[in-house]
Amino acid sequence: MNFLKDAIKRFTYYKELGDKTFEQLKEADFFYQPSTDANSIAIIIQHMYGNMMSRWTNFLTEDGEKHWRKRDAEFEAMECSKADLLSFWEDGWKCLLNTLESLTEADLEKTVTIRTEPLFVYDAILRQLAHYPYHVGQIVYLGKIIQQDHWISLSIPKGKGASEAYLEKIKQTQSKN
Repeated sequence: MNFLKDAIKRFTYYKELGDKTFEQLKEADFFYQPSTDANSIAIIIQHMYGNMMSRWTNFLTEDGEKHWRKRDAEFEAMECSKADLLSFWEDGWKCLLNTLESLTEADLEKTVTIRTEPLFVYDAILRQLAHYPYHVGQIVYLGKIIQQDHWISLSIPKGKGASEAYLEKIKQTQSKN
């Protein structure tokens, strides 16, 4: 069993869901808010970037909540472009994935801290594996709302026998192998 390899695979999958959503959006779409209390995709990206940079920089040696992080500011609209947001997105994921790739299986039972709470490394990874997909789901959902009938499904589309067609395709692929 290779926990780190599997964790990297799962994180990468969720990053790709975000990437595929962004491909379907125009610049203005990143700033759409369904209500005044709701976060835009831009704000979610800002928050994820701040969290990723804080959690994964010097992961094994410093508290995951860095003194330089300004979490509250992550939830305020910034003057930025789609290109800026995509740069934040890429940099945050790069920090996370590079850190995970640098770890060894022996590191998994070391202790790290997040907001002064001691956690085993594997538990800290699981914590973020719950956190980031939560936000990616919000991004995808907002993308679907924005695109409405123009949305290109990122998974098996609902209705029209899509589930059965997908299962049949899987069976055919497996029988060829």
